Amino acid sequence: MTVAHVRRPDDADHVEVLFLESARIYELRKTHPSFDTLLERLHDAMAQQQLVKVWLASPESEVIEDVS
Repeated sequence: MTVAHVRRPDDADHVEVLFLESARIYELRKTHPSFDTLLERLHDAMAQQQLVKVWLASPESEVIEDVS
């Protein structure tokens, strides 16, 4: 997917990630053990306009589990 925007809502326990291919708003939780690494991957992909593969907690979920 193509990262369109990453935003940090005030006082939230997550960052919100928007992709060009989806109208949904996805969450990367700050409690995720690899939060910093995944957030860096998302920012890098957005800056370089590169596609990323995103794994979710479940098909119905908006919670991001991994990014590559």
